[in-house]
Amino acid sequence: MRWCKKCVESDLRPTVVFDDEGVCQPCRYAEMPPDSIDWDARKQQLDGVIRWAKEHNVSGYDCIIGVSGGKDSLRQALFAREIGLRPLLVCCTYPPEQQTDRGVSNLANLISLGFDTVVISPAPQTSKALVRNCFVQYGNWAKATELALFASLPRMAIAYQIPLILLGENPAITWGTEVGSRDYDGNKMKYMNTLQGGNPQPIMTPEMQLKDVYWYRYPSDEEMERGNLRIVYIGYFLRDFNDKMNSRIAIEHGMKVREGEDAKPENIGSIYNYYALDEDFVHVNQMLKHMKFGIGQAAEQICGAIRSGLMTRAEGVELMRKYDGKCSPKFIQAFADYIGMTVEEFWDVAERFRNHDIWEKGANGEWMLKYKIE
Repeated sequence: MRWCKKCVESDLRPTVVFDDEGVCQPCRYAEMPPDSIDWDARKQQLDGVIRWAKEHNVSGYDCIIGVSGGKDSLRQALFAREIGLRPLLVCCTYPPEQQTDRGVSNLANLISLGFDTVVISPAPQTSKALVRNCFVQYGNWAKATELALFASLPRMAIAYQIPLILLGENPAITWGTEVGSRDYDGNKMKYMNTLQGGNPQPIMTPEMQLKDVYWYRYPSDEEMERGNLRIVYIGYFLRDFNDKMNSRIAIEHGMKVREGEDAKPENIGSIYNYYALDEDFVHVNQMLKHMKFGIGQAAEQICGAIRSGLMTRAEGVELMRKYDGKCSPKFIQAFADYIGMTVEEFWDVAERFRNHDIWEKGANGEWMLKYKIE
């Protein structure tokens, strides 16, 4: 297990790329001087995207934006309107048992800012069965919900004849994955690690049929081509599309953040209180990811902060040691209750996914990473 020399990224992250000097790809991007990017050229590219959207507008909407009411989607919606696009917002929401009151409030807040919005809610019974199955099979309950989140956008685009879909950040640039583009083209999104081609069959239970998982089925390449769909990473055109700026703008426009015990890093494994606002099981999933790959939510946030110059690597390492992979027992209990397991059964499954190549038990019986970041 190696750590990036400039941030706290691990080479165990699926599809991450390190160079010969032990530096991850996003850190290399971050090293580029500000004047090395031709923002005038990007403005021309963005103008071309806007013209294309207007020319292909047959529904009254220029584009579709997937939203939750959180910082990134709120920023995208506002920016789209600022540049003259009329977006249709699409929210693929969690089942009522999983959704937080905060999440409901934030979605209502975004809609109140003046946007037409369609809310998709896959059947709770199907969602719960898929979540449980993904947890048991992959140690990643969010595999199903992420598929629905991304697949619902092209589904709606085809249904409403709105060919332009706007996403936020390009994961190939932000996280250094090998799949996808290095610019604003997001048409290969479904081939990213989590979505794996957009086919829900591997995560279905034996009782399910394809008709039961409509919202989890990403359109085929042929369907995308027939619909003339174009997916664009809008963050590519913004100099300051990042956690700090997006959260500031969102809070100024009414977004509610975590408070009290639910905002403490030792309870949520996050150094920010404006992450994952619409549900709480994400903290369980980040803990599981930490068990598998040695990195969790805090590590990702710290990487971004280091690259943006908001903290030093030494400061980031200290925060990572304290908070990465943390999860309050109350979230574990709630998740176990949701999928119909006892906490003991939950841990029986979770421990099957612990990576024993990187974890060992200390003298006090607690699990410790074998490879220490320095």
